[in-house]
Order: sequence, then structure tokens, then C-alpha cells
Amino acid sequence: MGDWLANLYPWIKAFHIMAVIAWMAALFYLPRLYVYHAEQVGLSGDTHKLFQTMEYKLLKVIMTPSMIATWVLGICLATIPGVIDWSAVWPWTKLFGIVAMSGFHGWLSAQRKVFAAGGPIKTGRQYRMMNEVPTLLMVLIVLSVVVKF
Repeated sequence: MGDWLANLYPWIKAFHIMAVIAWMAALFYLPRLYVYHAEQVGLSGDTHKLFQTMEYKLLKVIMTPSMIATWVLGICLATIPGVIDWSAVWPWTKLFGIVAMSGFHGWLSAQRKVFAAGGPIKTGRQYRMMNEVPTLLMVLIVLSVVVKF
């Protein structure tokens, strides 16, 4: 199985990087939408409905498909012989970061349902603080892959 994947390595890696970029963009943007939704919009009215639509589409049309593509392509890359030295520390720190990022994705999805159900929602400050989570995880993942500590 690894031979044909090895031949496609540059393509798989390129599409993996594109999927990661799309996923990260959405992971940065959705909590920011939650900040504005909590601070400026509230849980009723036309603007609330507009924000719910934006949040839903960002999650379902961009964020979740790009996460799935990231995972599938990443698993393909990981199965190519010689790409990963599993005796090193870096693949495990990267995997931890990816699993944590996926958990954060799940938390954001749950928060969208809280907004849709009418609360109780977190404060804008709490959503701002949560907006830092993907940045910290991104730093861990990128350093793991590039520096290979």
C-alpha cells in the first residue's frame, strides 16, 4: 500500500497543507464570531439568526470537511514508509496537538448548539481566551514537525 502512496507523496502533502490552512482559518474565526455574538448580538432577533447561519455554515461547510481532509491526508502521509520515525518524540507531540485541536473543534461545535438553543453562553472574554487555544496548539504542532524535538 505504501508504494503508490509514496508516488503520490507531494500531492498528498500539498492537499494536506491546504486542508490544514482551511481548518485553522475556521478555528480562528469561529470563536471570534462567538465573541461578537455574545457581546453585540445576544440570543434573539434577526442578527442572532444571521450569526447562527454564519456559525453553522462555517462549521459544517468549511471547518468540519477540512478537519476530515486533514485527518485522512495526514493518515495517508503517516502510512508512507520512512516519513515518520515513530521512535522519536515529535510524532507523539504532534499527534497530541492534533487530537487536542480536534477536541477544540468539538467544543466549538457544542458551543454553536448552545447559541442555537438560547444559552447559557459564555462571556465575550471567555470566548476571546478560548480563541488562543488553536494558536498554542498550532505552535506545538509546527515546532514538532519542523524542529522535530
